[in-house]
Amino acid sequence: MKKILTIALALSASVASAQTMRVGIAYDAGGKFDKSFNQSAYEGTQRAVKNLGIKSSDFEPSDPSQTVQGIRSFANEGFDLTVGVGFANNASISQVAKENPDLYFGLIDDVSSEKNVASLVFQEEQGSYLVGYIAALNSSTGVVGFVGGMDIPLIHKFEAGYTAGAKAANPKVKIIAQYVGTTPDAWNNPGKAKEIAGSMRAKGADIIFAAAGASGNGVIDYIKQTQCLKASALPSGVKFSSNKFASLKKSDAYAKACAGDARPMFFIGVDSNQNYLGDFDKNPATMNHGLTSMLKRVDNAVYALIKDVKEDKFKGGERRFGLKEGGVGYSVDQYNKALITSAQVSRLEAVKAKIISGAIKVPSK
Repeated sequence: MKKILTIALALSASVASAQTMRVGIAYDAGGKFDKSFNQSAYEGTQRAVKNLGIKSSDFEPSDPSQTVQGIRSFANEGFDLTVGVGFANNASISQVAKENPDLYFGLIDDVSSEKNVASLVFQEEQGSYLVGYIAALNSSTGVVGFVGGMDIPLIHKFEAGYTAGAKAANPKVKIIAQYVGTTPDAWNNPGKAKEIAGSMRAKGADIIFAAAGASGNGVIDYIKQTQCLKASALPSGVKFSSNKFASLKKSDAYAKACAGDARPMFFIGVDSNQNYLGDFDKNPATMNHGLTSMLKRVDNAVYALIKDVKEDKFKGGERRFGLKEGGVGYSVDQYNKALITSAQVSRLEAVKAKIISGAIKVPSK
């Protein structure tokens, strides 16, 4: 009898070890394929599916009140890890984590007080400093824009870093900042963001950084439609100070819309690498309108958390991802390598090193 019991226990242990790890993801407003924040979390999860052999399920709430039910359903099914994407999921993740102290949870962009929640937060101001520096180096008017999504402290970090970086590169630069709104709808209102981009162009902004989730697509769409600033349309007190991109091959649409004394407009992407979205004519050989992107490596953070759980190394509490940890950065690829010179990259890497060492203190508000 003892021998049979031993064999049964061994078999059950073998079955348990063979069970596939399950991860549940609850997305924020804007949806899984927002080409930005949520999508980066999705891509990190899919990398874990491919490399670590886990299974994933996700939940996209159509209404914030549904979030806690979606998260609780993952817990009720005994998922090994449930991740809430975005600060708005803090209350729901914390509540369900408290109800299930034996399960693991993750929260992105905010800090939970529950011990079984790993809170993954980023130093967005550091990456934003670098793209602000790039914007000021390349603006032909000395006026750059910042479009924030929801008017909250998290996005103020993006604005503060962007402003500081731009001022460091050009103390005379003018930064125009505006937010889409004060509710979660601000993450998914590209029409409003498009209006804001138009008002910024009217004030002379030729480069606009959007930290606005899916709303940022409105800024990209506006730049796709207008493509440039013309000297005749510049407001009083603003004039062209450079023509850095004159020698680059332009698309036929640009040549037609921007004949005469004009300078190109650019957007700066956020969270994911959005440079490719500036290839309006689907030809990387012509000038791209995505100057760079402020990378917020939510994908790396999510992947690292899943890997920790799989390897039985989960730790609750706050985990911070900055330049030093590879959590934020800027992007140079086939789409924008003609826009950002090697000399600029050298300057940026020197600035990056100073931020990592602490020689440059980047403000967060």
